[in-house]
Amino acid sequence: MPHELRFCPVCASSLIEREDGGRLRKACPDEACGWVHYENPTPVVAALVEHEGDIVLVQSQGWPETLFALVAGFLEIGETMEEGILREVHEELGVQGEIVERIGVYDYLRRDQILAVFHVRVSGTLVLGDELAAYKRQKPEDVKPWPRGTGLAVRDWLIKRGIQTENV
Repeated sequence: MPHELRFCPVCASSLIEREDGGRLRKACPDEACGWVHYENPTPVVAALVEHEGDIVLVQSQGWPETLFALVAGFLEIGETMEEGILREVHEELGVQGEIVERIGVYDYLRRDQILAVFHVRVSGTLVLGDELAAYKRQKPEDVKPWPRGTGLAVRDWLIKRGIQTENV
């Protein structure tokens, strides 16, 4: 957890842990307040980006040189998943995209996220956004899925197209 919640955001009482809905949760001990912290997963959108027949994988700033993944970002208030992923593709690669299909929705428990992953086709010149260090292009048959997060969507997308993958 990035920061430990210690005080009630409603009445400022020190929080306690108590059972609620079959789970231990941070809660306000003041019965008049009754605030409970329901730590819900964060919605994330991701895109398997296709550009001129190749798949574009991106490397975020600060990542190891060998680590590439799908374009992804947090869904913002007031936007649909489809609007969110097209925004992320534009912010990270500088191009407009069109959604070809929704690949699927995946749990990413390690980061407490729900991932909605789309196949997005783009055209034009790719221009890296501020959050990215690099990108690489691969033929679909050369893309190797990874065993968690968006890698499961890559696996599913490849399998749907009849492209053999190692068990992930």
